[in-house]
Amino acid sequence: MAQAERELRNSRHLTMHQLVDRIESGVIDTVVVAITDMQGRLQGKRLHGRYFIDHVAKHGTEGCNYLLAVDVDMNTVDGYAMSSWEKGYGDMEFRLDERTIRVLTHLPATAMIQCDLEWSDHSPVTQSPRGILRRQLDRCAAQGWTALAGTELEFIAFDTTYEQAHADGYRDLTPVNQYNVDYSILGTSRIEPLLRALRNHMYAAGLDVEGAKGECNFGQHEVGFLYADALTTADNHAVYKTAAKEIAAQQGKAITFMAKYDHREGSSCHIHLSLRGTDGSLVFWDEETGTRTPLYDQFIAGVLATIPDFTLLYAPNINSYKRFADGSFAPTTIGWGLDNRTCAVRLVGHGPSARMENRLPGADVNPYLALAAMVAGGLHGIEHELPLEEELVGNAYTSGRPHVPRTMAAARDRFAGSEIARAALGDDVVDHYVNMADVELAAYAAAVTDWELRRGFERL
Repeated sequence: MAQAERELRNSRHLTMHQLVDRIESGVIDTVVVAITDMQGRLQGKRLHGRYFIDHVAKHGTEGCNYLLAVDVDMNTVDGYAMSSWEKGYGDMEFRLDERTIRVLTHLPATAMIQCDLEWSDHSPVTQSPRGILRRQLDRCAAQGWTALAGTELEFIAFDTTYEQAHADGYRDLTPVNQYNVDYSILGTSRIEPLLRALRNHMYAAGLDVEGAKGECNFGQHEVGFLYADALTTADNHAVYKTAAKEIAAQQGKAITFMAKYDHREGSSCHIHLSLRGTDGSLVFWDEETGTRTPLYDQFIAGVLATIPDFTLLYAPNINSYKRFADGSFAPTTIGWGLDNRTCAVRLVGHGPSARMENRLPGADVNPYLALAAMVAGGLHGIEHELPLEEELVGNAYTSGRPHVPRTMAAARDRFAGSEIARAALGDDVVDHYVNMADVELAAYAAAVTDWELRRGFERL
């Protein structure tokens, strides 16, 4: 790894030398070494500090390649070219990214490092979500651009433990608020011990915390973070999502990042994105004219044009599509508007703050894949100089504009047949995530739901 890549992201991250010093002094005794899987979850190992120094710090570690070839329940499934019983389920190499070393203050004497994935010959594991995003960011860098991003991740919190929620079949749980607490100070006060712990522990872990606010659904909240370069934002997102569940559990509560937990408002993950020159110059805004640049319009046009192709990466689960409901603040219409929350793409800010907001992803999204899709779509628009359609003014839900794919099956088919996706991401990546969709669709098709039992047990 080049020296430039070892620079601290901010003063709360540790250098490898500082981590080793803290282990040797007894301040740190556990190092979590983690990758992000297809579902956006952290997977890896907890290593004893001494073992980490002696055997891992210089060379990394390894993990079974089934980590990128299982379903959400960690069951091995068929259909993946990179990993199978026939291939023997060998190992992948975990390559430490020293820029990600952070202290997890919500856990005793624990630090974490995030990793890239390589094969034994040091070639990249192309299906790795972090690697997929890296390659799209490399395409930006080749043009002299850096992608800046921020994710807004909502959750619903319940006054129950995860164990009790499981015993109750995740039904009839008591939310921490019993009414709409959007922007409510009283509503957030009711859960301030949890929100305060999330803010402070995440700041200590190197995330730049903005604040917390209530949302519409009962018990629904959002903790906001400042934007950063896209890879840092994705890394922080993955850390926060895991830590939030751990901190909630420590307080006897449970939270869910499902896109659609119940009949009320779903939980979103709006993604803000802009490009800057590697020298910090503006790419999306012309300061002399005070208007958007042609590159910005082409980027927006590319994201819009590729929404059907990339929806599978924005909405990666069966449940994701139940969030796309008219009049719910979740988008159903492919269009853009100026500060218009009914559109799939909302433009906000001007000058240095000019950015696009992609409102499609839900809280269940894998941030690496969604950001990779946005960058790939935007670059497609720039490379082909796509014209930007007219602004959608008013209510997008009743505009008659094209609709976001309504089901995972439809999104799967668009992704599988997309020449744009295959050109930008590669056949191996597209085929891998199409198989992930096939596994999810088959599992859902085989399930007998509570809805079916209620409607059919006696009356049919």
